[in-house]
Amino acid sequence: MDLGIAGKRALVCASSKGLGRGCAEALAEAGVALVLNARGAEQLERTAQEIRDAYGVEVETVAADVTTPEGQQAVIAAAGAVDILVNNAGGPPPGHWTDWERADFIAALDANMLTPIALIKALVPGMMDRGWGRVVNITSQSVKSPIPQLGLSNAARAGLTGYVAGTARQVAPSGVVMNNLLPGSHDTDRIDALDGGIAEKTGRSLDAVREEKFAAIPARRYGTPAEFGATCAFLCSQHAGFIVGQNILLDGGIGNQTM
Repeated sequence: MDLGIAGKRALVCASSKGLGRGCAEALAEAGVALVLNARGAEQLERTAQEIRDAYGVEVETVAADVTTPEGQQAVIAAAGAVDILVNNAGGPPPGHWTDWERADFIAALDANMLTPIALIKALVPGMMDRGWGRVVNITSQSVKSPIPQLGLSNAARAGLTGYVAGTARQVAPSGVVMNNLLPGSHDTDRIDALDGGIAEKTGRSLDAVREEKFAAIPARRYGTPAEFGATCAFLCSQHAGFIVGQNILLDGGIGNQTM
């Protein structure tokens, strides 16, 4: 399918690997020029060159921590008049509800709620002026089915979801479409770390931990960054103009709900 966005320009945050890279590659395949961001410069440059070589699109890079004011300024300056914004940032660490203090919640809110809001406020007005834009916020399945050990993420991402619900409907008349993608378990470094933590805590092997988790997922596997990225690219396409303010689950069916 021709997504109709060849020649557009996108900022994809946290895109040197994992789900962010999946989104970046799918957009590049559709002919979109990219501004990629990540904290680690070496991996970021490697990813950028691999995407240039594979898809022949222009790729700029900004090595910065987008959760800091300085990082946001650098990313916004490089992005310029982008047509597409993909918000993404690593989630806060797991833990127990008794362990988290105010500083932990502030850090989670800064990374997973206030950072995407800052980028939306900086870049969406230009999209509105130009009469076209797409925003995809990568949140989590925990927005619909909270995960006990990820309470910091549950709280911050739920706050972003509420903000987007109202904002998406205010910007839609100007041709800007904003939605959230809610990943379940995907084959990324983060899920490796979470599974490894469970294995270490319980004394089981990593394979045993994953077998148990696969059994609970109707698809019987983890998702892939490529299929996640394809969904992201569709939401950024010309065909998604009537999908406004939605929370789209990519969880292999583990969330058993009708809404």
